[in-house]
Amino acid sequence: MEACFPGMAVDVEKIREIAERVVTSEGLILFDLELKGGRSNQLLRVYIDKRDGVSHADCQLVSEQLSAILDVEDLIPWSYVLEVSSPGLNRQLIKPSDFTYFAGRRARLVLREPVGAQRVIEGKLAGYEGGRVRLDLGEAGVNEFELSNISKAKLVVEL
Repeated sequence: MEACFPGMAVDVEKIREIAERVVTSEGLILFDLELKGGRSNQLLRVYIDKRDGVSHADCQLVSEQLSAILDVEDLIPWSYVLEVSSPGLNRQLIKPSDFTYFAGRRARLVLREPVGAQRVIEGKLAGYEGGRVRLDLGEAGVNEFELSNISKAKLVVEL
């Protein structure tokens, strides 16, 4: 994917590859990356994660390393703001692997097409297999939902 402006293009996949190398070299996971805005207000947002939680020091370390590499490589030919953070407690679930990684955690799914009369379903993630997200609904048992039918999914904070 390229972010394009007249006469210029930014190779977002190349940026993602560099971010992935930096993040994994520090024992972290690249959760997501997005490039937003126009040439005068470009924002590169990098979300990092790890099992026991992301610290401010983790964000600072990744930010410093990634910024240095991006400056040398000159992949974004105009000024930009780099933001490195955790995806948060109620993070979006984006990739199929997210549904496996967070198995056992509570999640809310918003469906494109309702199942029965329900479009919003909440339960404990029970994994992902064959294009289907498994959700433990307690007494109602474990149900499966086609990933293609899920318009939005996020973790729910349990207190």
